[in-house]
Amino acid sequence: LTIDEPVPSFPFVLASAGIASLVVLEGKGGFFATMSDEEDYGFEYSEDEEEAEDVEIENKYYEAKRSIESDPGLTLREMDAVIEMEQEQGQWGFKALKQIVKILFRRGQYDEMLKRYKEMLTYVKSAVTRNYSEKKINSILEYVSQSQELSHLEKFYEMTLEVLREAKNERLWFNTKLKLGKLWFDMKVFGRGNAKLEKVLKELHKSCQREDGSDDLKKGTQLLEIYALE
Repeated sequence: LTIDEPVPSFPFVLASAGIASLVVLEGKGGFFATMSDEEDYGFEYSEDEEEAEDVEIENKYYEAKRSIESDPGLTLREMDAVIEMEQEQGQWGFKALKQIVKILFRRGQYDEMLKRYKEMLTYVKSAVTRNYSEKKINSILEYVSQSQELSHLEKFYEMTLEVLREAKNERLWFNTKLKLGKLWFDMKVFGRGNAKLEKVLKELHKSCQREDGSDDLKKGTQLLEIYALE
């Protein structure tokens, strides 16, 4: 490093945006430069780029959500764009699919709704946290349970239960199975759903038993909920 201008004091730091600092020292042979220990050598952009990408996807999601009442068709297209923006499955894709499922339900497009809900459930295993997925799945089950299309509703529950079993989420599996039992209990009032309710009760009982077939008293709360449904 050659310095033509007078040096005011030693050591001093030469720094510029985006580069590591240089410390200029005076030695017997003149001036020499060394890298400051306080600075990192090299450049790190990946974290900033990921954060910028997340902000962009988040903005796209909320922009798409604005038209959910006035133009649901536009929202569907924009939510699909949100999913495509994520390089791998993440929370914004999960949220977008939840909105898509709700819109399709309101429009009576039940086959397409089931297809997109199945896609949403693939996020449960790793893309979102267990607590977050439980909250959203419970929310959407409550939302679609108002449907009178029982065949589609039953498939909705079956898909959910299968994924939760694979994910070994016993708590949400039990709660979802219990919701399904309550659905069939309501149908029982009209002389329908009796056999289906009995099947659900049997599976719920089995989930609260020890290997020897006796009730697991550690699951007393769940057992009480089953007895209340019988």
